[in-house]
Amino acid sequence: MEQLEKATIVVMWKDEMEFIPVQFNPTEYTLTKGAQLAEIAIPGLDTPLIQFVRGQTETLALDLYFDTTDDGMGTNATSVTTLTDQIYQLVKIEPDTHAPPVCSFLWHKKFPGSDVSEKVGNQRRSDFQCVVESVKQRFTLFSPEGVPLRAIVTVSLREYKTLDEQLKQLNLNSPDKTQSHVVQRGDTLSGIAGRHYRMPHRWREVADANRIADPRRLDVGVFLRVPPLL
Repeated sequence: MEQLEKATIVVMWKDEMEFIPVQFNPTEYTLTKGAQLAEIAIPGLDTPLIQFVRGQTETLALDLYFDTTDDGMGTNATSVTTLTDQIYQLVKIEPDTHAPPVCSFLWHKKFPGSDVSEKVGNQRRSDFQCVVESVKQRFTLFSPEGVPLRAIVTVSLREYKTLDEQLKQLNLNSPDKTQSHVVQRGDTLSGIAGRHYRMPHRWREVADANRIADPRRLDVGVFLRVPPLL
C-alpha cells in the first residue's frame, strides 16, 4: 500500500532545521496574492490611469486537526498540546534572532505556483517560504480531568522573501527595454531613474529622452519615456 505523503512545516531555527509533519493532512488551504495599484487622475480623461506600485504579500491559510484519543481518555491521557504547541511556538520570538523563525510549508512538488511560465521570470516554486502570522487554537474535546485531547488549529502563513531572492526571481537587474512613466506630484527625475533603473544618478537619460530643459520642473500627468540603458 502506498504511503500517504504528509504535509510538513520546515522550521529554519538559527542553528538547525526542524521538520514538523502534520498529524492529518489538511482538506483544503487558501492562497491569496494581490497587487497594489495606484489611480492617477488626469483632468479630462474618463477613467484614471492605473499604475502598478508593488506586489502584496501572499498569504496561505489552513486548518490543521490534532487528536490524541488513541492513547486513551482516562487518567493517563496524552494532552493534544504535545502536538499543537509545535505549531504555536512558531509565532514566538526566537531569542537569538529577536523574531519568529522563517518556515517553509511543503506537501508535494506540484505546489500551486510550480507551473507558472517563464514570462514572469524565475518565480516557480515547490513550497511556500513564510513566517507564521497567526495561530488560532480551538480545543474541542477534553478528558474528565480537563486534559485537552482534540484541537483545530487555524494557521495563517505570510510569504517571506529576501531582497536578493526577489531580484534573482524577477530578473530586474537589466533595464534594457523602453518604459513609460506618468509624472505624479512630488516626482523628481532622480526618483524616476531610481525607480526604473535603481540608479538615481542616471536621471539625465530620462531628461534627454524627453527634452526636459529644467529638471526641477515636471508637469503632473505628463507621460515620460524612460529609455533603456546602453
